[in-house]
Amino acid sequence: MTEQDNATGSGSSQVVPKNFLLPFILVTFCFALWGFANDITNPLVKGFGNIFNQSTFISAFVQFAFYGGYCFMAIPAAIFIKRFTYKSGILLGLVLYAAGGLLFIPASQWGIFWPFCAAFFIMTCGLSFLETSANPYILSMGSEETATQRLNLAQAFNPIGSITGAWVAKTYILEKISPLSGAERAELPAAEFEALKLTDLGVVRGPYVTIGIVLAIVFLTILLTKMPRSKTNDEGGLDLGGTFKRLMGSARYVESVIAQLFYVGAQIAVWTYIVHYGTEVFKGTGLSEGDASAAATTYSIYSLVLFAVARFVCTFLLRFMNAGMLLAALSAVAIGLCAFAMQGVSFTGLYALVGISGCMSLMFPTIYGIGLKGLGEDSKLAAAGLVMAIAGGSILPLAQAAVVDAKGVSFSFVLPLICFVVIALYGLRVMLYHDRRSTPNVAA
Repeated sequence: MTEQDNATGSGSSQVVPKNFLLPFILVTFCFALWGFANDITNPLVKGFGNIFNQSTFISAFVQFAFYGGYCFMAIPAAIFIKRFTYKSGILLGLVLYAAGGLLFIPASQWGIFWPFCAAFFIMTCGLSFLETSANPYILSMGSEETATQRLNLAQAFNPIGSITGAWVAKTYILEKISPLSGAERAELPAAEFEALKLTDLGVVRGPYVTIGIVLAIVFLTILLTKMPRSKTNDEGGLDLGGTFKRLMGSARYVESVIAQLFYVGAQIAVWTYIVHYGTEVFKGTGLSEGDASAAATTYSIYSLVLFAVARFVCTFLLRFMNAGMLLAALSAVAIGLCAFAMQGVSFTGLYALVGISGCMSLMFPTIYGIGLKGLGEDSKLAAAGLVMAIAGGSILPLAQAAVVDAKGVSFSFVLPLICFVVIALYGLRVMLYHDRRSTPNVAA
């Protein structure tokens, strides 16, 4: 099907102009799809640790592979989108996402940890295409003055997918696999250990194969739907050197990429290790390792619900408050909550970790929108830089895993705390410096 012309420049001050409503809904559904992938995967750091009887550090390579795919594929995705269209990027992203999920079939039959990491990597190469396409695509579906609100609205549906993913992980993975800890599994005879491992990996496989089928349906729906074409798709060829030079000359953009790197690292670390923290809390009440892990995942779901609600609230507040001011204020609260959780494993510390999600709800789309403001055609490659910053989600959880193994889970939240300090400083820079200057179109 052909695409509608000129997604930008509609002249409407509506957040979502009526002529873009159906495409907006379909692309926004993709936000939920990658939220699902993120948060069905986070609890598996703990789950794989038990299934394979391996350290937290080794298990954290799940996150290294998962978020490493974003970094690896972001620039190729941007070049592909610049050569073709946002719609083409979304369709290719869905194919790679589905392929990664279906690779869980051979990985679960082999019974080896590393093929799962390869499957996660391929899956997130697809997610990189989706995010590199969908975020600027949403920005283009209406006027620039409402672009940040529009992206926050679309991103508000991301945590709905996240909540669903965490619920599926809890209900159809963590509660279905054996409750034996890694240490308890190690005491089993070798044949029994292997049989239990393959059975549990079959449980892990199920939801990923199912999402592959869902993705096929979404692919066909978008393929057959008339979608808007951003007017920038019709302009010129690739100018990678010139674009890179212009972007590096934009302090707003460079600082946004740095802030996004630290934000995503903090987000994934908090959402990954809230399960470890909560497991220690519930083991203190006498629950087994498996039951404690499942109970902790419930609190992970609570944090995602708060994240979703706060996203809508913050989208509303952005109509009245400076984005930098709100970023700095929420970062300051997150710093305090991290410091509280570091005092030791407790239920109040667990509540503090849940509360951090409310602070994080605003951050990704707001940093993203600020970073792309005024970049024009350069926004395609600029978007790739902001998606590459998702690599923070591969680096920080691995570093935090080493701290968990060495110093304990409560102290490990010093790393997200440092990240929120960086984001607070960025918010102040936006409010006191960038928003007081006229923003040139660096693509001009």
